[in-house]
Amino acid sequence: MLLAFAAFAAPASPLEAHMLPNPYGLAITLDNAKKAAAPALAEARKNNWTMAVAIVDSGGDLVYFEKMDATQTGSVTVAIAKARSAALFKRPTKAFQDTLAGGGDGLRVLGLANAVPVDGGIPLVVDGKIVGAIGLSGGTSQQDGQCAQAGANALK
Repeated sequence: MLLAFAAFAAPASPLEAHMLPNPYGLAITLDNAKKAAAPALAEARKNNWTMAVAIVDSGGDLVYFEKMDATQTGSVTVAIAKARSAALFKRPTKAFQDTLAGGGDGLRVLGLANAVPVDGGIPLVVDGKIVGAIGLSGGTSQQDGQCAQAGANALK
């Protein structure tokens, strides 16, 4: 009997395991958006990477954007898409990346509108509530994720 309950309590997919249980809160303020963007870009500068950073509210709407000089043009839309994906799905975009890399049923990720399967998007949590998300683009997937994490940590 206990074993049967455990089967229902376990996440149905790897994506569910990465979803934050946090409820949505009020939209991120411009001050907090800038507070998250600054350390993300500082991490990029420290490593000599050029990045674009986007901060969206919990509905995925753009609140703040900044692009470092010499950042590739394509990173503008990618940073915004990563942030939007993280906010709408309540999980880091790396969760989609990992699920897709697993192949098989993980390929279903490609059919999800607005799901970006590349590291660099992370929900932003303030007082236990998701207020928005940060998205970084310009480096490798891992570099984008490292900078996004620096920004997300600024609001903890």
